[in-house]
Amino acid sequence: MKEIVLLASGSGSNVENIIKYFEVHPTIRVSCVLTNNANAKVIERCKRLQVPLFYFNRSAFSKSATVLKLLESLCPSLIVLAGFLWKIPEDIVLSFPNQIINIHPALLPKYGGKGMYGAKVHQAVYDNREKETGITIHYVNEEYDEGAIISQEKTVLNKKDTPETIAQKVHKLEYEHYPVVIEKLILENG
Repeated sequence: MKEIVLLASGSGSNVENIIKYFEVHPTIRVSCVLTNNANAKVIERCKRLQVPLFYFNRSAFSKSATVLKLLESLCPSLIVLAGFLWKIPEDIVLSFPNQIINIHPALLPKYGGKGMYGAKVHQAVYDNREKETGITIHYVNEEYDEGAIISQEKTVLNKKDTPETIAQKVHKLEYEHYPVVIEKLILENG
């Protein structure tokens, strides 16, 4: 069985979508979720879905090897960031080359980098009157949103769109495409 480890910081809607996508998969499953936010709604989702969840603080993540050792013990085929907001430490990136992916709610390289996540991205897209936006699924490296692009999906915007409707369009793309790309990567890398 191929194992996925998810990292999340927030509500966990993408986490739930990914868990449900793989819950009856014959060869791939979500083994656990890791969160850096003790108040994240993803915790309740994991309880309801009966998926193991681990909480860690910044020290365990970036000042010690605690999270790295946990990840190594889990032997994941893929580490998937799903609304995870911290930069991945270099030791983790180097230990899992081309095994950590992220989804960004815009068409990178636009609207990427430190501090550009969630509603901030959708507001920037709106403020700049973009004609399209979308999602970018990419490998994680030592910098925010600069890893090699795996897949991009677009949605058309119109003058009636608001930051909220832009977010809805982007979430639809995330839910539709992220699990499929995860599955494809795991199956291709055997």
